[in-house]
Amino acid sequence: MGEDQAMSISEAPPDHVLGVAELLEQGSSADLRRVLLVWDAPNLDMGLGAILGGRPTAAYRPRFDALGRWLLGRTAELSVGASNGLEPEATVFTNIAPGSADVVRPWVEALRNVGFAVFAKPKIDEDSDVDADMLAHIALRAREGGLAGIMVASADGQAFREPLEKLAAEGVAVSVLGFREHASWAVASASLEFVDLEDIPGVFREPLPRVSLDSLPDEGAWLQPFRPLSALLVSRSGDAARQGVS
Repeated sequence: MGEDQAMSISEAPPDHVLGVAELLEQGSSADLRRVLLVWDAPNLDMGLGAILGGRPTAAYRPRFDALGRWLLGRTAELSVGASNGLEPEATVFTNIAPGSADVVRPWVEALRNVGFAVFAKPKIDEDSDVDADMLAHIALRAREGGLAGIMVASADGQAFREPLEKLAAEGVAVSVLGFREHASWAVASASLEFVDLEDIPGVFREPLPRVSLDSLPDEGAWLQPFRPLSALLVSRSGDAARQGVS
């Protein structure tokens, strides 16, 4: 996360969360299985910035209270017919750039107040990614008590496609959240459900100014790159390192 936060949290908690949560807490803790949501903040920040062509204003920042409501509803759906209780859990994974702690702190505290855990990692260099930490968290939760469902908010198919399809093959309900323009690997997958963030009620206050090749305006439109050109150098150096190890 940089100087501006791309995500938004409502000032008040959802009105009906307590009732749904109480229903989901039936049964002993030993019988509970998790419905896990993990949010790749650096990846989604980049994707949202590409759609907007710059930093988002308040109207275009996702609302985590709305996302929490959706997760609770999704957990309730999965609990129908389940022999054990289901417990929702949500974690935002983010990088903290040098010198940005004071700017990011209110956003992190607000997330925690809504009910999201936060994994924060220093942004030291281009390799300070959170993908491996997200995958380790998913694997840990699967070992601890089993997963009834997993929702991964990220467009990074290179990191997540194979492990998520493996979980789906094992009977876990798997969803990928994001923007369909950036996650064709999930949209086209036969085993993964794709949910566009803009289709979740209340996540955005205003419709995003999205442009696709199927609905171009007569005057044309700029399609922003998904990542900077410098990413080619990072990818190339990583490939060379892997070849050296092998």
